[in-house]
Amino acid sequence: MRTQVAIIGGGPAGLLLSHLLHRRGIDSVVLESRDRAYVEHRQRAGMLEQGTTDVLRESGAGERLDREGLVHHGLELRFGGTGHRIPLTDLTGRTVTVYAQTEIVKDLVALRLADGGDVRFEAEVLGIDASAPSVTYRHNGRTHTLDCDFIAGCDGFHGVGRSAVPGLRTFSREYPFAWLGILADVPPSTDELIYANHGRGFALHSLRSPKVSRLYLQVSPKEDLASWPDSRIWDELAARFATDDSWELRQGPITDRSITPMRSFVAEPMRHDRLFLAGDAAHIVPPTGAKGLNLAVSDVIILARALTERYASGSQTLLDAYSATCLRRAWRAEHFSYWMTTLLHVDPSADEFGHRLQRSQLDYVASSKAAATSLAENYVGLPLD
Repeated sequence: MRTQVAIIGGGPAGLLLSHLLHRRGIDSVVLESRDRAYVEHRQRAGMLEQGTTDVLRESGAGERLDREGLVHHGLELRFGGTGHRIPLTDLTGRTVTVYAQTEIVKDLVALRLADGGDVRFEAEVLGIDASAPSVTYRHNGRTHTLDCDFIAGCDGFHGVGRSAVPGLRTFSREYPFAWLGILADVPPSTDELIYANHGRGFALHSLRSPKVSRLYLQVSPKEDLASWPDSRIWDELAARFATDDSWELRQGPITDRSITPMRSFVAEPMRHDRLFLAGDAAHIVPPTGAKGLNLAVSDVIILARALTERYASGSQTLLDAYSATCLRRAWRAEHFSYWMTTLLHVDPSADEFGHRLQRSQLDYVASSKAAATSLAENYVGLPLD
């Protein structure tokens, strides 16, 4: 079998790339190792930059997003028992939207199948040839070879795409904490996200819908999930979100829980011959800055533009610039995510001097329009170009 672009990975990056290419008349095949039910239900990020929502709408993938997404114009930094609102829209003219990655994947799968797209679930990639481009994979018990013009490795941090790039340089940082995240069937206790810094550790109050809350606690990477019954989770969340006024945290049944370690990771270059890496295959950010999904989307927008130019005019200019273009944006997102993480989390190795420096920076962001604007610009997403 042959196609123009072989896409490894059926997450949001791979599916969106396939959708964008289809709208430009470029054929693709998506190979996803997991089954459809797994892909459509795995819990991931849920905060979309305006640039992400814009491309979903413009490409015809925004109907349910517009109906169910929760548009936010600000966020709250909470520390010292007091909340401090950062007015994102007032400072930048842009918004962010809460819409779960699981819902984006469902929307894109439905679109690709409705458009006659070739999405193959339970297709395990066995090998990649980036020079005479082809992908060898196992599907339904048989081994197949998919010949193509280009390969997009959108298969995540643990995928095979990155391993096919020789001479790869990697840069990483492990953090001394993790996130215990829960989904709860309870209306959110806030209209906008709350990022809380507390002596007991960081906490985040996010949302999934008007009836479902998503909350996180800073814990040790070695923490045992079994030692966190519902009552302990809610007590700890209440303590870290506590304020000097009458604000209360609503509690309800917890339907999902997990512990996620935190790391920063970048691989360079993001291209080898006819193979292009995108999303988590090339970079991982700690989730504090809400950049992971949005960074993956910007990668595939850039790649779709480059492939469109190549097929339309034969020019390789944008393809040749792909890695450098994406890495400039990736390193900016890495720095912002690192900054947000160190601003809000309690470092178990920090001394009192370090704690005072952290509090000073929080006070500065909360009181300075210039500092708040810098946070807001990065949070809502910098322009693609």
